Amino acid sequence: MSSTQPRPVYVIGAGPGGLAVAAALRARGVRAVVVEKSDGVGASWRGHYARLHLHTTRRLSALPGLAMPRRFGRWVSRDDVVRYLEKYAEFHELELVTGVEVTRIERAPAAADAGDGGGDGGGDGGGAAAGEGPGWLLHASGGRVLAGRAVVVATGFNHTPRLPDWPGRDTYTGALAHASAYRDPKPYEGRDVLVVGAGNTGAEIAVDLAEGGAARVRLAVRTAPHIVRRSTAGWPAQRTGILVRRLPVRLVDRLGALTAKVSVPDLTAYGLPRPESGLYSRVRQGAIPVQDVGLIAAVRAGTVEPVAAVEAFDGAEVVLADGSRITPDAVVAATGYRRGLEGLIGHLDVLDERGRPLAHGRRTPAQAPGLYFTGFTNPISGMFREMALDAEKIAKALARRLGVRAEARRAAAHLPDTGLRPVDPPA
Repeated sequence: MSSTQPRPVYVIGAGPGGLAVAAALRARGVRAVVVEKSDGVGASWRGHYARLHLHTTRRLSALPGLAMPRRFGRWVSRDDVVRYLEKYAEFHELELVTGVEVTRIERAPAAADAGDGGGDGGGDGGGAAAGEGPGWLLHASGGRVLAGRAVVVATGFNHTPRLPDWPGRDTYTGALAHASAYRDPKPYEGRDVLVVGAGNTGAEIAVDLAEGGAARVRLAVRTAPHIVRRSTAGWPAQRTGILVRRLPVRLVDRLGALTAKVSVPDLTAYGLPRPESGLYSRVRQGAIPVQDVGLIAAVRAGTVEPVAAVEAFDGAEVVLADGSRITPDAVVAATGYRRGLEGLIGHLDVLDERGRPLAHGRRTPAQAPGLYFTGFTNPISGMFREMALDAEKIAKALARRLGVRAEARRAAAHLPDTGLRPVDPPA
């Protein structure tokens, strides 16, 4: 049945980026429906290892319209992040649909504007606003086809675990797992463990294992990371990242090198030399500095041993880039993630050669107007902070695009059903 109400904007993903955009849109009178394939908000955060805390401060990590409680402390834990996201969805009265996976997004044919929104539980019909365009069709689980005025993709930077296809990987007789499956060190007590990858995740898991009873912990390093103190004399590294992110790259590289010499000891003798390339040059290539949450002390104490990168597996042995062979009982691969967007939008020609969106934030691809992306960068200034800023910019751009005036905010509290069943608000 047709409705006089416009079709919603669909937000795919109920992580911090998706929830922030939905709240910002609602505040501007734009109806937003968040579609999440798992059974609750913050699914990726629920699955992270127990030790994890935000590396950005509580005050600089809040999403639009709701501060993080002071009781969470300066560095917010994984569990408290989940609690905050649950409260955020409840506080902003977001329309949230769980257990529904969007598998493909397509431009809607022009005729769809006069139709019923298409498919099982999809959209509410209604005409498009002037200049809005034909809108979008979302193909979802259960045979649903949802019709939306616009789409915001917020499925996350760390979406699909990436496990390198090392030669001989299938022959390895030890336990091999991606870091996404790691929760705590208990299963590794008394065992010899190799952690592959010296980013923030690999560094923190190595420390967790060393402190949690592993018999031996080695950290395979392909490219020496930049290590920064999370906080120096009360000044968080995040604030420095905010201040310098728009300065010339070479200048920040020089400042970073000087700061490192003063604040971070030289670990070359322990197998972890200072990086050859500059800090900000590496950031621009996608490599965020490692925030020290115990790595420096562990390396100096010998409880975490840096070794060369992994080249191959051979039965019980792991072959390293320097030609040496080791026989760990288990390998934890902190080898990163892919964005995993190819099946969803690869056919729309909006991704670069690395599978990242060509446009981000308030910008929408010229070939796909009305399609927005958030949370697909890893900025030095903090991902939560940038997603919060993106949310406001996307909401402003979309409200203007859809011709929604500020007075529509009052009507937002009386929007029609999506045809899907929202989850109950969290307790």
